[in-house]
Amino acid sequence: MTPTPHAPTRALARSRPAPFQPASRSLGPAPGTATVEIVIPVYNEERALPGCLRTLHARLDDGFPFPWRITVADNASTDATLTTAHGLADELPGVSVVHLDRKGRGLALRTVWAGSDADIVAYMDVDLSTGLDGLLPLVAPLASGHSDLAIGSRLAAGARTVRGPRREFISRCYNGIVRLTHGVRFTDAQCGFKAARTDVLRPLLEVTRDDAWFFDTELLLLAEHNGLRVHEVPVDWVEDVDTRVDVVSTATDDLRGLWTMARLKASGAGRVELPRRPEPAAEHPDAVLAPTGRRGALSWEVGCFVAIGIVSTLGQALLYWLLRSWWSPAAANLVSLLALTVLNTEANRRLTFRHTAAPPTRAHLGAGGLFVLGYLATSAAVLWFTHAVPGASTAAETAVLAAASVVVTVVRFAVLRSAVFRSPHRRTS
Repeated sequence: MTPTPHAPTRALARSRPAPFQPASRSLGPAPGTATVEIVIPVYNEERALPGCLRTLHARLDDGFPFPWRITVADNASTDATLTTAHGLADELPGVSVVHLDRKGRGLALRTVWAGSDADIVAYMDVDLSTGLDGLLPLVAPLASGHSDLAIGSRLAAGARTVRGPRREFISRCYNGIVRLTHGVRFTDAQCGFKAARTDVLRPLLEVTRDDAWFFDTELLLLAEHNGLRVHEVPVDWVEDVDTRVDVVSTATDDLRGLWTMARLKASGAGRVELPRRPEPAAEHPDAVLAPTGRRGALSWEVGCFVAIGIVSTLGQALLYWLLRSWWSPAAANLVSLLALTVLNTEANRRLTFRHTAAPPTRAHLGAGGLFVLGYLATSAAVLWFTHAVPGASTAAETAVLAAASVVVTVVRFAVLRSAVFRSPHRRTS
């Protein structure tokens, strides 16, 4: 699927960008370090905006060790938010205002971030639900070059939240669905507390398409899909019940967005050209290193593949045994093999061949072809056994199925490694 271009924003009015404010003298590093632009997206927030900006400004002015500025991104507010924002910009040094004529948090962030001249861009919600103690841990890994994106997480170990059971349940369910369907490692896609290095962010923004609340998830899925390093910060988070979020419609849009992202990644359109991170190198000058090449990669692949294969084989045998009470051998084998092949392929894609250069389409088509081969081979083995030994027990059938699956697994590893999941290391060695 080729993503369609955005509808252009008809009007974008931005006051002159505020100058970066100097780093705190008490904590600041040497001059010339990374600059940070913090965006506050707002829609009809005339009540909450003054307290947000004054609190954030005071915190940054008092102890933030990087040059900074704050930008209010007003996306089509219909109340006095824009007037309030301009008044605060006149009052507080380092604050500027952007006005867009279309509504949408994703649109506001994409517009301001894409035009920013800061080294690092960040955003937080106007209600300041996320504790500002997490801001420096959010930005520091990006300024050092260690990470590419950083996100606050209300679900990571060490996070503390104060919110009602309804939002807690919805949040956990949604993030569980994200991890289940896309196999990601981050724990909280929707926390309104994120930052990124602009040099790696801009190529991702070219691919993002959502203008609303799914933008956060979309950006993170693209980041992981392209191998970027995402840093998570456990945060303190206190719910503000004066929210503009329609939970039901947002959840529906998010689920639709997950499906769209799955298609985008499968088509290969989610791959973008990014600045390459240097390969890991030993810091100690006298470190004793393994020989160059694929340093134990084959051992890892074999060990991982065998472990996943054992679990998959046992899982298939158990599922076959359960289904055999109702279905024929061929039907029970088809369902059990299909279910475990999906899980097996995903595990191998993310663990065994985690450095693969194969595009998602080729990987899944290759795994699908091997599934057909495995189904035909194992079904033939079971059918041959039931024909040769009439009246054999289900346990005996299961043992034959397991033995045939082992043979198929060996062939599958060879084909996956040599043809489907071709590693860039293997091509250059």
